[in-house]
Amino acid sequence: MFGRLFGGRSTERPAADPHALPVPRRQKNGVYTLRALGDKRVLALTDAVRANDWDAFKAALAPFDLGRDHHVLDVLADLGGVQNWIVEAADGDTEHRATALLIAGARNIIWAWEARTGAYAKNVTREQWRLFHERLEIAEEQLLEAAELRPEWVAPWRRLLTSGRGMSLGSAINETRRDAALRRDPLDPATHIEWVSYLQPRWSGEPGQALAFAREAFARAPQGHRLGCVIAFAHIEDWVESDRGASLKISRVQAELRAAAEHSILHPAYTRSPGWQHDFNLFAMALSLADERQTARRVFRTLDGAFTTRPWSYFAQPEEQFARRSRV
Repeated sequence: MFGRLFGGRSTERPAADPHALPVPRRQKNGVYTLRALGDKRVLALTDAVRANDWDAFKAALAPFDLGRDHHVLDVLADLGGVQNWIVEAADGDTEHRATALLIAGARNIIWAWEARTGAYAKNVTREQWRLFHERLEIAEEQLLEAAELRPEWVAPWRRLLTSGRGMSLGSAINETRRDAALRRDPLDPATHIEWVSYLQPRWSGEPGQALAFAREAFARAPQGHRLGCVIAFAHIEDWVESDRGASLKISRVQAELRAAAEHSILHPAYTRSPGWQHDFNLFAMALSLADERQTARRVFRTLDGAFTTRPWSYFAQPEEQFARRSRV
């Protein structure tokens, strides 16, 4: 009865996940930061990387396909210093060399943006620009080699979109990379989300272009597919472009976000694979910005305090914003 009153399916709990990490002690606001995607197997991967243990890493990698598991690759790319040893560790390891190159390339992109910082271009120093481009060039070499070694992988091409955006390689090259990724997985959410970023006016697009692309992509998404996240991300990006105004608080946007959530993360066919909390955080932020409270309530309730830095890092105080907005 209460489930029907407060939103139906979101109150149903899936079968217990044997790989789930115990929920850590929560902050006073009821929030905790998701660690290792909340998965014991991902934690084993990160522990091996922190120990510079190549053999342990290969053993822990068995359940995953980094050529498609973007959330797992994100976690590894966030580990500082991995780029300094992992390619050398794979020297002579024909089977896993592409994996090492993929991780190092993804890490070098993040490391490049750390050098550039989030400052406006006019405030980035010459030395910061030098490091930014130097690290992106290394990433490009590593990712292109990984793509050559594993031509079926989508992940190198998706990451090359990010480096290509940072290096301003132009639309012809970046469209070729986008198409290469989508030939390998026409519904890949990460590729679509990265292209939404590329189409923002602050990068290479025109107003409205990114949202139009997101809508076209979402129209092809089967029920329960993660590609619905592209709608949530596109509206968040529009909010950023509008200088964080009240642009989403209109009935049309609320209805579109509600429909996208129902079609994707709130649909019974949605699969909670490692990193599903990132999808829910994406919708939680978009729905709260749009003041679509009923659907936001369902999403936050499912998260039960699980906070991911992205996409909330658009705020100066991300965790505080998550906690405040979860009290809808």
